[in-house]
Amino acid sequence: MIKDILNDAETRMRGALQALRDDLAAVRTGRASPGLVEKLAVDYYGTPTPLMQLASISVPEAHTITIKPFDASTIKAIEKAIQTSELGLNPNNDGKIIHLGLPPLTEERRRNLVKHIGHRLEEARIAIRNIRRDAQNDMRDFEKEKLISEDDLKRGEDDLQKLTDKHVEEVGTLGKTKETEIMEV
Repeated sequence: MIKDILNDAETRMRGALQALRDDLAAVRTGRASPGLVEKLAVDYYGTPTPLMQLASISVPEAHTITIKPFDASTIKAIEKAIQTSELGLNPNNDGKIIHLGLPPLTEERRRNLVKHIGHRLEEARIAIRNIRRDAQNDMRDFEKEKLISEDDLKRGEDDLQKLTDKHVEEVGTLGKTKETEIMEV
């Protein structure tokens, strides 16, 4: 029973980490990255569709992203999605391919991005702690119903804390890596 609770908690914690990784991939650093635009929602015949389903995205140079739509008629919709996004980029197209030039980040913009990442990291830590709390409550309920012993509860809570610490530490590692990427000039 405790093993099931711990497995479920670990799966949910991994999910929180993956959501964080996806969010951090979309945060602009000094370098071009397909992750910056691939999840961008494009209005495709009235349906918000991720850009990666409508075009191939490549990075030919450190400060350039090229987007080649599978269907040339979507070029205007893709440009509009980029312009209305929070990326602050101006797309140029030659009729077939959209070019995105990434200007260097200003010091102030870098600091704001680091602050934004800090908030996102804290949200991930809170999500992981909430998962821990739910698992602890489940274990305590089992103990109250005499389905597990007090010793089992204690062992389960210790294992759960180790799991939580491991995932919170990973959040910190992801944050440090992304912060270093952003502050790199």
